[in-house]
Amino acid sequence: MSKQTVLITSATGRIGKELVARLATNDAFTVRACYFSGDKTAGLLKLGADEVVKFDLSDPATWQAALDGVSAVYSASLDPMLEGHLAFSKELGKRAAQIKHVVRVSCMGADTNTASYNADQHASREGAGIPLMLQHYWWGEKALIDAGLNVTALRNNFFMNHLLKTDCENIDAEGWFSNPLGDMRNSFVATRDIAQAAAVVLTEGPDRHANKFYDITGPAPQSMAEIASDLGRAMGKDIEYRAQSMIDFETDFGATRAEFFEYLTNGFYTRCSPDFYNLTGSKPTSYYDYLTTKGVSGETGLEELWQGNLWKKGEDAMKDAAKT
Repeated sequence: MSKQTVLITSATGRIGKELVARLATNDAFTVRACYFSGDKTAGLLKLGADEVVKFDLSDPATWQAALDGVSAVYSASLDPMLEGHLAFSKELGKRAAQIKHVVRVSCMGADTNTASYNADQHASREGAGIPLMLQHYWWGEKALIDAGLNVTALRNNFFMNHLLKTDCENIDAEGWFSNPLGDMRNSFVATRDIAQAAAVVLTEGPDRHANKFYDITGPAPQSMAEIASDLGRAMGKDIEYRAQSMIDFETDFGATRAEFFEYLTNGFYTRCSPDFYNLTGSKPTSYYDYLTTKGVSGETGLEELWQGNLWKKGEDAMKDAAKT
């Protein structure tokens, strides 16, 4: 039986790296990993990728080489790349006879937004009942479905590795972090678990998972005080959580992140889903275990925490997304 080629977009991201490493051990696949900027070939080959290609959602000239001979796609993209994703979804639809399965990274609750995409009308925080990022996840799913593809959406809770990215300097120097979440408990998810679920879904294929939607969460909801306790235990030092007002948080990081954190305070993301266990037979990774153990790509959560940060104080990282 010949191998099928699977395209891993965003292969240098947290989920993507774990997925490449997982699928590299599966003899059923030829793993084609994508990078966006800078030549990441050596690192992706080290993870086990069979092939590496440059891929840019905003540059259709890169699509042909990425898609040649591909039968399955792992699809992930940041909010500012929404327009590119919508166009790429149409291209995948033209190749529906070739592309048998698309696994899309999404967000828990994406299906609560039924609004159609309108580049001139969609808003960020003002008057929006649903966060902009959540709307983007829904439009991302819908574009693939409307293209006539076999789609599996992994609707994830908020990522553990994104939770404290904005606070690394304070944590390292002064032993504290702040945000507006307070006592609200949320079942934050480890990106390595999302990759494990994606690997299972891709391996078992569209006959079992086409047009299915799975909520991927952590094992238990946690408050910020509990997160601080786990982080302190992992680092071997006392870590303090300091409550912050939503107004100050928005001033620091912009309306897009603030409106999503408002969603995190309403209890929607407290619940724990059985979908990860049902897919993989494994318990979801706890926050402490995420911090202190290595994923298959070779890094602990603590190591990941200090590597890069999309959100910068005084900037709205999604401001470009709000214009598209």
